[in-house]
Amino acid sequence: MRNVTDRPANPFGFDPGCEQYVAGYGDANAHFHVVGDHPGVHGGVDSGVPFTDCEAGDRLQRALVDAGLLLEAGTPPTVDKTYFSYLHMCVADGTPSERSYDDLEPLFDSELRAITAHVLLPVGERATRHVFSIATSEATDDIDMDERHATEVAGAGWLVYPIKEPTAWDTDDEERLVRALEALLASDYRREADLGRFLPNDDPYLVR
Repeated sequence: MRNVTDRPANPFGFDPGCEQYVAGYGDANAHFHVVGDHPGVHGGVDSGVPFTDCEAGDRLQRALVDAGLLLEAGTPPTVDKTYFSYLHMCVADGTPSERSYDDLEPLFDSELRAITAHVLLPVGERATRHVFSIATSEATDDIDMDERHATEVAGAGWLVYPIKEPTAWDTDDEERLVRALEALLASDYRREADLGRFLPNDDPYLVR
């Protein structure tokens, strides 16, 4: 796949129509899409970059660097094949309302499909619940994040690796995530088939 844009900040120009928001950041042709909740939980209110300037972001970025999904942590991080975004990109006063989440859901879902990553990494219960609902056949009630953390779930076109809220991690949780992602990188996580042999030239035609 050719790069559609080299711009890492809000590469598709999404505008949620709110006064302040934290748009997606990363590689528009990412293999890995990290899905957070909202800026009040996962950071970026001041920097405008998801998962920055907060404890949750610092912990998550460190684990992703150790696992090989980020080149370097920072504000912004140095990305390669990883993309970060939020279910609710608008900056809210406190926790967004359910109606506000519903209003922004189509925008997030459009972004998810625009990125077309191979692996979705929802962070926290709300993000996991939404990703399960649109990308897998998993039940969305009573999700046990301790049990689900860093485990593989096969979805409809994606692999899903739920991530427990980073502020609730203990040492084992961080190590467990790093080990799982290292094993993922060493596997055929793209699961693509080359249909180029059916075409009149030698160009590959990869499909999932």
